Amino acid sequence: MLSARASLLGAVVIGSAAAFSPAFPSGLRTSLSSRISPATSSFLPASTRRYTPPSLVTMAAKRGQITVEDVLANPKWPDEWPFSESDFKRMDETDDEIFYDTPRLVYHIDEGAVAALTEYYAKTIKPKSDILDICSSWVSHYPKDFTERMGRRAGLGMNGAELKENKQLTEFTVQNLNINSKMPYEDNSFDVVTCVVSVDYLIKPLEVFKEVQRVLRRGGVFILSQSNRCFATKAIQIWLNTNDLEHVFIIGSYFHYAGGFKPPKAVDISPGKPKEGDSNPLSSMFGMSMGDPLFIIQAEKA
Repeated sequence: MLSARASLLGAVVIGSAAAFSPAFPSGLRTSLSSRISPATSSFLPASTRRYTPPSLVTMAAKRGQITVEDVLANPKWPDEWPFSESDFKRMDETDDEIFYDTPRLVYHIDEGAVAALTEYYAKTIKPKSDILDICSSWVSHYPKDFTERMGRRAGLGMNGAELKENKQLTEFTVQNLNINSKMPYEDNSFDVVTCVVSVDYLIKPLEVFKEVQRVLRRGGVFILSQSNRCFATKAIQIWLNTNDLEHVFIIGSYFHYAGGFKPPKAVDISPGKPKEGDSNPLSSMFGMSMGDPLFIIQAEKA
């Protein structure tokens, strides 16, 4: 297994513009090529939930190349929305309600990544904040004391049974944002909006980001967390054709084109990232994190 993995990673062309998927919009590909040295994830089976090699970002960092934090430091956005309708097609175009009908009371990232996200929320979300969790489920990964320290905590998701199990919410709404992106909240209702490993399922991201901007108060923040796991049949096509660093850029572009946000920022909060002098042989040889990677992409309402 290790030799096969090593062979795949060894075949990756780091630093080549040819590494970009041909399906990536040309405007963004041009903008990215001067900033990112990616490797396509298309050699992995589309059916696997972990479709992006977990070591790509850490490999790049280890080689002194671009990091997650660098991706949105000085982006060169195309003048116009660069995506096409086909970029948001999915392998499974049947009703989302069918796919999400069965409750899934499981974590969609590993425990290390969950702990890192919870810690990030604890450090960055101010007390008494009113929070909206979109694409919500049976758990929002907020710190336990948020039930006492925070204000309103609304959830908007696809499965009512899952949302009923979420003890961190004060209220919830069942709604499919891919059908109706209009959120059932007044303007300027929330201080924080969160979205956990779900932006890759949105087929109308621009409309959703505009709605998030509307319901946020001035100075409020939209915090998206993203890993490399997904239900591949429901993920948008462009997501499956791009890698971790490109995903960060894509999410950043959603903020930019939605308007009304300050420039987005990205941070790598992956647990177990290789450190200088790491004695773990896998980390030393391949720059591999031993758990799920986790990246934060966020922006404040202007």
